[in-house]
Amino acid sequence: MSEQPMNEQEREMMEKLMEVQGGVHNYSSEESWVKPEDPFILERLEWFKDQKLGLMMHWGPYSQLGVVESWALSDDDGDWSRDGIDWQQDKEELKREYFDLNKTFNPIRFQPEVWAELAAEGGFKYLNFTTKHHDGFCMWDTHTTDYRITGKDTPFHQHKYADIVGNVFNAFREKGLAISAYFSKADWHTPYYWADGMERGQNSWRGPSYDPAQYPWLWEKFVEFTHEQILELLTKYGRIDVLWLDAGWVRPGKGNQDIRLGEVVEKARKQQPWLLSADRTVGGAYENIVTPEQTVPEHAMSIPWESCVTMGTSFSFRYEDNYKSVRELVHMLMEIVAKGGNLALNVGPQPDGRLPEGAIDRIKGLGAWLNVYGEAVYGTRSVAPVYTQGWAFTGKAAQQTVYASYLYANEAIVVPSTISIPYMEQIASIDLLGEEVIEGLDFEQNEEGIVVKLPASVTDVTSAPIAHVFRIQQS
Repeated sequence: MSEQPMNEQEREMMEKLMEVQGGVHNYSSEESWVKPEDPFILERLEWFKDQKLGLMMHWGPYSQLGVVESWALSDDDGDWSRDGIDWQQDKEELKREYFDLNKTFNPIRFQPEVWAELAAEGGFKYLNFTTKHHDGFCMWDTHTTDYRITGKDTPFHQHKYADIVGNVFNAFREKGLAISAYFSKADWHTPYYWADGMERGQNSWRGPSYDPAQYPWLWEKFVEFTHEQILELLTKYGRIDVLWLDAGWVRPGKGNQDIRLGEVVEKARKQQPWLLSADRTVGGAYENIVTPEQTVPEHAMSIPWESCVTMGTSFSFRYEDNYKSVRELVHMLMEIVAKGGNLALNVGPQPDGRLPEGAIDRIKGLGAWLNVYGEAVYGTRSVAPVYTQGWAFTGKAAQQTVYASYLYANEAIVVPSTISIPYMEQIASIDLLGEEVIEGLDFEQNEEGIVVKLPASVTDVTSAPIAHVFRIQQS
């Protein structure tokens, strides 16, 4: 029996299921990645692959509620995004209350230098900060809309740190971190995208309230608005290393939503030729970096990629959130790095401008571990057998060095006197990294790999470490 073609409503629902499930986006395949032709961009992608660890921050007026960012505005996504608040009864009142959150957003305990110092201590090499999420609220001093952190309706607008994006970017750069600017291509606040009186009526969804093909003049206003915002960020806020674009449904071929992204990126690259673009989930020439969300790919990928994963349960701040342990964070980082990727670890700041104490504790713990074992992380590449049997393998080809990290699942595991590393290449020597490096461990090689004898100082412990990291010198 032949399949019946889907109607428009069924197609829309299928696209929704494919694109966003509970706020989590799919990610582009390795096969769909388009290698840039510009040799400088290729060089910058190698730089990106060296960084390994970025701090991601979702922050805006929504932090006051402790709920997921933006998504409650979309009626089509209300089933999962409006939990904990009685917002289902009057959808228009919901949107009015949400959009009015700027009138109470006053993060007077915001100290960008404190954030930046903590990020440097935590071993982060770049910042990915939300300049604007789907709700359209701008965290910089834009001149395109009054719906901004420096707008007169926002009580923070006269504070010395009022231009949050500018102050955050400057503080992190001063600590040596690179800048990745998150920007949502959708904007649910501007009437150029969600316009009143259109065919969708009051029922909101992720896309525009009208068909851009039927209202090309209105869509062109949205394109001009978007270009102006992006170029403000890329010309007035110092060096930007990555333009990180969310809202992958805004793309050519998807409901006629062509914002002519290439035009604005190439214009920006005339001033910032090093700029990388992450047009996530879209593919093509401007998705230089692929961005799995809340997941780690099953297999290694040779393309530039970055898993964006929350430290807690949500990208935005959530009251009394549960944070992953330092052991969990290290293990996740090592799996990602072994598979050839970066980790963008998300922490949502509190509405008062501070970072949650639980997150601060994890950041410091992660930094302490990286301070000892960072050579097995930064500047490395994936090495076979990659990630297997609790082992994560990384390496530096120029030094003919391989790092084998054994990840202890919990502290109750007994550290063995001998350990077998599933690495089959011939080696010259093996050391154990730590506060004090133990050089020249005794080993032998057989058909199962490298059998290493651990000294008593390593095995005579009451709890297993987060990992044992071996530095292997190849023959």
